[in-house]
Order: sequence, then structure tokens, then C-alpha cells
Amino acid sequence: MLLLFIIYIAFISLGLPDAVLGSSWPVMKNDLNASLEFAGVISLIISAGTVISSLFVTKAIHYFGIGKVVALSVLLTAVALLGFSMSNMAWALVFLAIPLGVGAGAVDAALNNFVALHYKAKHMNYLHSFWGVGATAGPLLMANYLALKEGWRDGYITIAIVQFLLVILLFAALPLWKKFVINSVRSDETSAPLVTNASALKMKGVPLQLVVFFSYCSIEMSTGLWAASYLTTQRSILPADAAFWVAMYYLGITVGRFACGVIAEKVAEETLIRSGVVIILLGCILLALPFSDELAKIGLIFIGLGCAPIFPNTIQMTPKRFGSSASQAIIGLSMATAYIGIMVVPPILGATAKVFTFASFPMILLLLAGIILLTTERLRRYSDMSLRQ
Repeated sequence: MLLLFIIYIAFISLGLPDAVLGSSWPVMKNDLNASLEFAGVISLIISAGTVISSLFVTKAIHYFGIGKVVALSVLLTAVALLGFSMSNMAWALVFLAIPLGVGAGAVDAALNNFVALHYKAKHMNYLHSFWGVGATAGPLLMANYLALKEGWRDGYITIAIVQFLLVILLFAALPLWKKFVINSVRSDETSAPLVTNASALKMKGVPLQLVVFFSYCSIEMSTGLWAASYLTTQRSILPADAAFWVAMYYLGITVGRFACGVIAEKVAEETLIRSGVVIILLGCILLALPFSDELAKIGLIFIGLGCAPIFPNTIQMTPKRFGSSASQAIIGLSMATAYIGIMVVPPILGATAKVFTFASFPMILLLLAGIILLTTERLRRYSDMSLRQ
């Protein structure tokens, strides 16, 4: 349980910077003389680093151990965030985005598989609710600094300090990781050959899971990155107020995942996933309705609530669907594909906003939610382990 507590803290830290760029960019771009859509470029680079680390994390853990991989990865994110706070040119953020993405991707893939293998479904949902705590706290913290001149710099410094403190904790906990792995790994797991990415891709059902993660993370990140800009440009809401509602979107994810953790032992993972997709669809409709700004704000919360069960429960189902020996490779591929979606969709949304308007933003989210609904329903058949290859 002590190690689980440390993992929870790591996921809070992982979530802190995820939502900060989108909520701070309406002000940050002015200080750096950058365009509105340049945030999509930064997001793309972060995602590229995450894709790379997700693809190589299986081998890294095999050779160095999960404890060292997680600690060094968080160190990379801490250094990158400190660099963000000190940057005077927008292009500097592009270079800093590389270690930020590499570090975040390795932590995400490694810890998700570790919890899926060694803990119950409720802990996976709680784990991602703690990510939501960080993702909610980040915009709230930044909203408090935005009223100050170049206050976003102080916001990034604060988040970087939190990351450095976590690095100290993770290095101190290295013996705990080693002891846990030795005591918990079964003999059949130690004798099983390392499953490569190429082998995992050939397994039935894996491509469907990759489509789910591509579409889901496109929704989650696009909403976090562009919702504030949508509210300010299409709804004439003040930037600080828009940042607050982005925080409420992440709060919806957090509360939803905590609730899923409470009921996880009574409700099947697949039922939670299906309910989440339906709620996202409803949220997108509310966000698109032109009648009231209040409905748009409620729509953001609904999208957050709907996002809550999809990611953690699909991860939790991975060892059950495809086997524990293949789960790290499949989860690594899932993380990589998810961030490829993040690389593609947010820049497209930014370019669409530049050419047209942000009015198309809810429609794109609605389309992605429909894709998730179709693929998750097809993926249900692979819940029976006997269908694995």
C-alpha cells in the first residue's frame, strides 16, 4: 500500500502539466508573441516524445527496472517545466517539449501496466482520479497566476518544484519497487519471453484497442487544450473564467474516476466504458448548442464525466484480454497510438479555427466519440481470454 500511495502521488504530478498549456495559452501567447494555433505545435512535439518513450518503455523496464525508469522520467519532466518558466521565445518551448513528452510517456505506460497487473480495477480508477486531481489543480493554480504580469511563469515554476520533490521521493523509494517486484512476480511471468511490439500488433483485438485510445485521447487532450479558446472566441467568456471551466472539465474526470473506483467491484468495466461514451456524446451536444453559455459550461463537465471510465478501465482489461506477458507491450502501443492521436487532432483543430472558426470544435469531438462507441462495442468480444492468440 505504501508503494501504491507513491504511485498515486506520481499520477497527481503527471496530471499537473497536462492541462496547464491550454488554460494559460490565451495569455501566454501574448507575452511570447506567438499565434493562437502555435499551442498545437507545442502539443504535437510533446506527443511525439511520448510516442517514442511509449514504444521503448517495455525494453527500458526490462533492462533497468520500473523504479529507475519512472524516477528518471519524472526528472525529465521537472527540468522541462522549469525551462518553460524561463523561456522568452515561443520556439524555445518546442525544444523543451521533447523531454516533457518523453518523461510523461514513460511514466504513463509503465505505471498503467504495473497497476493493471498487480492491483484491482478500483485502484486503476482511483489512480486515474489522482491524475485528474493534478489535471484539475494545474489550471486552477494557473488561473490564480494569470491576473499577474507574466504570472504564467510563476505557475510553471510552482509545478516544476512539485516535480522535483517527487523525483526525490521516487529515488528514495527505489528499494521498495525492487522488493515489491521480487515478492509479487510469478514464476511463469519470469520465464515468459519478452513480447515485442510487432508480436503484440498481430494479436486479435489489439488494433481495435489502439483505435479506442487514438480517439479517446484526441478528445481528452483537444478539450483540455482548446476549450478555453473556444469559450473565449465563440462565447466571449473572459480568459480567467474560461480557465476555471477547463479546470471544471478536469474536475469532472477526477470525480467520475473516483466514483468508478467506488463501484468498480459491482459494475463491469465494459459497462462503465459504455456509459462514459454516452455521457461524452451528451456533453458534446450541450457544448454545441448556441442557446446558452451555461449549457456550454455544463457540456464541458459532462465530457469530463464521460471521459472518466474509458481510459482506466480499458487499461485494466488489457491483461485480461491479451495476457499478462503481452500487456506491457500492448499498453505501450496503446499509449503511443493515443499520443499519435494527440499529435494529429489538436493541430487540425487549431488550423481549422484559423481558417474557419472554433464553431466546429464540438462537432469534431462528437465524431470522435462516435468512433469510440463503435470500437468499444466490437472490442467487448475479446473480454473472453479464450479468444486470444
